[in-house]
Amino acid sequence: MKHPIFTGSAVAIITPFKDGGVDFDTLRDLLDFQLENRTDAVVVCGTTGEASTMTYQERADTIAFCVRHVGGRVPVIAGSGSNSTENAVTLSREAERQGADALLVVTPYYNKATQAGLLRHYRTIAGAVSLPIILYNVPSRTGVSIAPETYAALAETSNIAGVKEASGNLGNIQRTRVLCPEDFSIWSGNDDETVPICALGGKGVISVAANILPAEMHRLTQLCLKNDFAAAGKLQVHLKELCDAMFCEVNPIPVKTALGLLGWRVGELRSPMCPPSPENLERIKAVLAKYGLPVS
Repeated sequence: MKHPIFTGSAVAIITPFKDGGVDFDTLRDLLDFQLENRTDAVVVCGTTGEASTMTYQERADTIAFCVRHVGGRVPVIAGSGSNSTENAVTLSREAERQGADALLVVTPYYNKATQAGLLRHYRTIAGAVSLPIILYNVPSRTGVSIAPETYAALAETSNIAGVKEASGNLGNIQRTRVLCPEDFSIWSGNDDETVPICALGGKGVISVAANILPAEMHRLTQLCLKNDFAAAGKLQVHLKELCDAMFCEVNPIPVKTALGLLGWRVGELRSPMCPPSPENLERIKAVLAKYGLPVS
């Protein structure tokens, strides 16, 4: 029987940069902010963390720093995906060596692998490490989606624990729940779908919005896990405008901009990411104000 790596809200934490490198002082403060607000897990070096523009050494150092600072208080899940199976194995082994509790492995982007190719890719990575693996299905960014039947086949692998589902296809998520064993966990990969996915048996969310409102995302998932979907639905609707604003441009442009407006020293967005348009900057400012967050 597989146990969920976490239940609740995991923050897909941003990576602060300074002078061309990672700003570990600010990262420490961001981690403390998350832990003080009851975040249930930390996902480091994911999409929101701009891992695709970080060197392998930066990724290893950032994972190691998070593991040390969190100190076992919550799970640290390291992004280790790549469009090359060999590179994903290298990144996964390094994350394991640095002490991560689990891995988040995105589907191989650009290549547009077949379902047979996805099976081969993930089984190879799983066979190279002992850590539990969360699959990450985000076809809007990768150009490929994992089919429910492929989930069912991958669920037979002992250290494939579940999936972060960001396809937006609730029908496929229902079919995944039908085909897969109960111990194959599903986490929402879209903040605004947390409640419906939890209603289908999901274990929580891997959240962008939690960078801004960690306590609220924790509360949202706790309501779901307690089966209080009436209250959870109201909170989900309340958070909808913020969730939408955090995707008014490609992630992580809005959330990193928002943190900067709130006084966090997050540093630059690494190219090809760039600051938001003037119109979207005003939208981000307005939504922060609407939620009572002090813009500096």
